[in-house]
Amino acid sequence: MSRQVQVTFDAHDPRALSTFWRDVLGYVHPGPPGVTVPEGTDPLDAWDDFLASLGVPPALRNTRSAIEDPEGTGPRVFFQQVPEAKSGKNRVHLDVRAAPGLQGETRMAALEAEADRLVGLGASRLRRFEPEPPMSAGHLVMADPEGNEFCLD
Repeated sequence: MSRQVQVTFDAHDPRALSTFWRDVLGYVHPGPPGVTVPEGTDPLDAWDDFLASLGVPPALRNTRSAIEDPEGTGPRVFFQQVPEAKSGKNRVHLDVRAAPGLQGETRMAALEAEADRLVGLGASRLRRFEPEPPMSAGHLVMADPEGNEFCLD
């Protein structure tokens, strides 16, 4: 029997980091349980109202966040607040498949264009790896706003 996977990030600011990854992946923030979020309303605002109605103090309302694939095929991504800062290189990272099926300069141009978009969202460029056939098609290493490395592949 197979299992579903949820990817979890430790974060200083779960709301901000989940919003970054929502925009990177084309995911959505789900609404609170049992709450219908009207079209055009930000689900994060609905969460604020929901948590306030439960008596959750404002200081605790940004301790968790999540995003989901609107098509239901990708893993849920969860963000949990931790007190310590990131230290050292990730042992696990995400590969954002921004140029599947492309090769050579066309591939690298597509990755560069996506990197520019993500820098506009708050990411940082770290390194570029040129194509080295047959073992590597080339990729870019990036970091999210909290320093978590990921690859544009």
